[in-house]
Amino acid sequence: MKYAVIPVTPFQQNCSLLVSEPSGRAAVIDPGGEIDRILAVAEKAGVTIEKILLTHGHLDHASGAGALSKRLGIPIEGPHREERDLIQSLPLQGRQFGFPAGEPFEPDRWLDEGDTVQFGDETLEVRHCPGHTRGHIIFFHRKSGTAWVGDVLFAGSVGRTDLPGGDHDTLIASIRDKLWPLGDDVEFISGHGPNSTFGTERKTNPFVADPRYR
Repeated sequence: MKYAVIPVTPFQQNCSLLVSEPSGRAAVIDPGGEIDRILAVAEKAGVTIEKILLTHGHLDHASGAGALSKRLGIPIEGPHREERDLIQSLPLQGRQFGFPAGEPFEPDRWLDEGDTVQFGDETLEVRHCPGHTRGHIIFFHRKSGTAWVGDVLFAGSVGRTDLPGGDHDTLIASIRDKLWPLGDDVEFISGHGPNSTFGTERKTNPFVADPRYR
């Protein structure tokens, strides 16, 4: 499997295009906007998008999902059903942050801890990681040791918890109990900023560093 990161929206949210090789079947994680740009990347790569996957319901991650689903006639899977209110509030979120109005939608499938999603020949594992929002999930590709963590964890930081549904202690528990057990060598793509590894963050991240690693 290969992937490309496509920063979208004024928030430069890391939308990802995941491609199953050699079939060229693809999935898009967190199309927060600029769907024409996302489609242009897919067309240039010669791949077929067959599924949309969402980590959570904030506008910079989910605002383009409904429109992209309608345009391509493909399903939306995720996030957790605890995100329903956030998804239905996408137009309000847009007004609050000066974004184009996102289109509310109902995912074709809500996801929960232990679920898996498939596209092409690939399988992604789902972990429920609340804290940034109540229904935040992450996707883990075990074969390549890669995780898409949305706004749970960043290189050198963690997700904000001052928005509705956020809770700092819950977020830290999600990182330590759900992400760290996946392995230090796992590379993660966060919702914003550069990639890192869980091992690097366990050693150096001031919010979640493990003293045993110092």
